Amino acid sequence: MISKILVATDGSETALKASRYAVDLAKQLGASVTILSVIDQRILPSYYAGPPEASAIYIAQSVEDDLKVAAKKYVTTVKKICKKKEVPCRTIIASGHPTEEIVKEAERSRSNLIILGSHGRSALGAVFLGSVTYGVVHKDTRVPVMIVRRGEKNK
Repeated sequence: MISKILVATDGSETALKASRYAVDLAKQLGASVTILSVIDQRILPSYYAGPPEASAIYIAQSVEDDLKVAAKKYVTTVKKICKKKEVPCRTIIASGHPTEEIVKEAERSRSNLIILGSHGRSALGAVFLGSVTYGVVHKDTRVPVMIVRRGEKNK
C-alpha cells in the first residue's frame, strides 16, 4: 500500500506537473507527501568566479543563500497545492547531489513511491546532460519511481 509519496521539485513546469500528480494520487490513496528540493552542490563552484575584490567565500555564500531562497519557494508552491487538496505534507530542502539526496530521503522517510518529472530526453542525452530522473531510475533502491513526462502544454 502506498502511504508516503516523495516528490522532488526544482521549480520547473515539469516538476510542478509531477507534483500535482503526486498530490492528486496522495489524495486518492489517503497518503502523505514529502516535498523535496535539492540544492545541487556540484554547480556551486561554477558560481565562485567574481570580481577580484570579492572573496570566493562571500560569493559562494551569497549564491548558496539565493539557491536556498529559490528552493524554499519551490517547496512552498507544492505545499500550497497539498493544503488546497487537504493532503498532509512536509517539506525538505537538502544540499548535495540531487540523485543521491532523492534516493536517501525516500529511504530515510520510508516512502513507498518517488514521483519525478522528466523532460523526456533520450538515455544518451540524459547521460551527457546528467538527468536527475535518469539517475534516480537507475539507482539501486527498493522504492518504486513514477515518471511524469512533460506534456505539450509545458513543453
